[in-house]
Amino acid sequence: MNEPAWISIYFRSGVLAMIGRKWKQIARKWGIPGLLLVCLVCGGISFMKNKRTGSGGAPCLENHIGDFLNRQMEREYFQISRYLDEEEAREETLSLAERLMIRQFLLYDYMLTQEEPQVEQEDDLMAELIRRQEGTDEDYKNIDEEHLDYGEDALHIDKSVLDEMERENQLHSNESQDTPEEEQQELPENTGTGEFQEAVYPAYTYDWSEKWDYEALISNFYAVDKSTRLKEEYADLDKLLYQDLTINQETEGPQILLYHTHASEGFLDSVPGDLSTTIVGAGDKLTELLEEKYGFQVLHHREVYDSERDNAYNETLPAITQLLEENPTIEVVIDLHRDAVSGDRKLVMDLQGRPTARFMFFNGLSYGSKSGDITYLENPYIQENLAFSFQAQVAANEYYPGIARKVYLKAYRFNMHLKPKSMLIELGAQNNTLEEILNACDPLAHILAIVLKGGI
Repeated sequence: MNEPAWISIYFRSGVLAMIGRKWKQIARKWGIPGLLLVCLVCGGISFMKNKRTGSGGAPCLENHIGDFLNRQMEREYFQISRYLDEEEAREETLSLAERLMIRQFLLYDYMLTQEEPQVEQEDDLMAELIRRQEGTDEDYKNIDEEHLDYGEDALHIDKSVLDEMERENQLHSNESQDTPEEEQQELPENTGTGEFQEAVYPAYTYDWSEKWDYEALISNFYAVDKSTRLKEEYADLDKLLYQDLTINQETEGPQILLYHTHASEGFLDSVPGDLSTTIVGAGDKLTELLEEKYGFQVLHHREVYDSERDNAYNETLPAITQLLEENPTIEVVIDLHRDAVSGDRKLVMDLQGRPTARFMFFNGLSYGSKSGDITYLENPYIQENLAFSFQAQVAANEYYPGIARKVYLKAYRFNMHLKPKSMLIELGAQNNTLEEILNACDPLAHILAIVLKGGI
């Protein structure tokens, strides 16, 4: 064999070792000398094997290496369409190359298997993509409906489930009519004047003495998106229902922060450029009710961060973090949105003679059903977040049956890691009128007050 063949074997064998999926681990463990040693040993062994085999025998390892490197070079530097294959096929090619290396060069296998366990490193690009995905995936207005894959309990997706909820609400209402006559007389009557009457007694009461296992909690209270899964450790009734969420109303300073990641979200009759007719206007009404009727001190942050929707959560996070640092008395953080639904569906019900938008409590679990924990979207308060939405859901179902859709669970974090009592609320949708949205603020304020005053 002439000198160019030597060079070819050394070069190709060495490069193959370095472009394998594990070459970074070898470099981390053994350094540059280790990589050079792999190149030299691989080249020498390949040369001796090739010399014994000769050019007239079966294809030698050098031929496999050459073909593999040619394909890799074309993929990396010449984006020919025939190489734009599926991820599974690319993985299969790399696996074949590694198997060839391990079978032929024992030193390569030894250096891989002797490595120390490595801590998974965050991929900055992937982290950024996931954070941006939060901005577009909170509702499905901007998602291709043809490829939606939501769970059967997703109320804002599956109308049949919503119809079933309405049937249950009617059943609950009928049950409430069976209460003693003296109790019925104390209930505020529906005057039909357009003024909201706060419910004094529950229309329906859960029996918490029953066995509420994982499946029972999921089926009754949650719509779990296919992107995630609620871990069993979080679905503990004691941790959800009996966690104390009361706040100190005697504190000097704001106790509740209300803001809008998507302040531009409007309604059927919103006026372009007028924030008071968007979800921000609903925030104004909710702030007024929480302060004047229920005695909380609320900081309503009305800034707009969704000029670029898919970056809204990234834009909002530093501003909200600073507000919390400047106002250490804040215990509750509420991000108020409106949902987006398909077609001409309207999330509306008749409540005391008033057309009233339905709303939904929403949790991000920082957990992907396929990928597991999303470590770069860590949230140490998931259990507390879930308790907050769960108790609000219970209060809504008991006092105003049908007003709240099931708590929706999604994979990401949605900036709910800033305080234990953090909540994201989807108030109505794009097909609601502003009147319906503002009417919904009355029962929503009462529900929040029930939870934060310890009424559950």
